[in-house]
Amino acid sequence: MFKRIILIALLFTPVVVWSAYKPIRVIMPQWNGVSCVTEQLCIEFPEKAEEAKALYESAVAFVNEFVGEVQRKPRVTFCTSAKCFGAFGFRAPAKAKTVGLSGIVVGPDGWNSHILRHEIIHHLQSERLGIIRQWRSPAWFKEGMAYSLSEDTRNLTEPYKGYREKFENWSRQAGKEQMWEAARNL
Repeated sequence: MFKRIILIALLFTPVVVWSAYKPIRVIMPQWNGVSCVTEQLCIEFPEKAEEAKALYESAVAFVNEFVGEVQRKPRVTFCTSAKCFGAFGFRAPAKAKTVGLSGIVVGPDGWNSHILRHEIIHHLQSERLGIIRQWRSPAWFKEGMAYSLSEDTRNLTEPYKGYREKFENWSRQAGKEQMWEAARNL
C-alpha cells in the first residue's frame, strides 16, 4: 500500500509542478506548443520568427548599450494568441512577463520594442541583484527603472507614473556609474 502511494505521488509530481510553478513552463516552452527556433527564441507561429528575431536583437542591443550588459541572454517566447499567453499562466492586461532568469513570455499585445526592453531590464535586474533581491526590491525601483530606461513614452497611470518619477530622481542622485551598487542597498 505504501509503495502504491509513493508511486502515485511520483507520477503526479510533474503535473503539480507544471500547474503551480510558472518557471517550469517558461523553461520548457515547447510543452506549451511553441517552437524554439534558436536557444533564446521561441514562437507560437514560426512564420513570424524573423519579426520576433529582429525585435529581440534590437531590444538586447539597446539594453546592453544604455542600461547594462546582459550576461546571459534570456529565452523569450513570443505568443501571438491569448491562448498561448494563458498557457504560460499569464493574462491580459499584461503584455509580457519576465520570470526571474528563466525567461520572458511576450503576449499578443507585447510585440513592441519598449515592452521587450522593459522585460529585458527586469532580466538584467535579476542578473545584477539576484532573483530574490530583485523580487524584494521596492516596486518603484523595479518598475520605475524598467519604464524609464526602456524609453517607454506612454502616458502611464498611477502607480507606474510615480514609480518612474521616483526612479528617475533616485538615479540622478545615485549616478549612472554607481546605480547597481546603490540598488543593492535598497
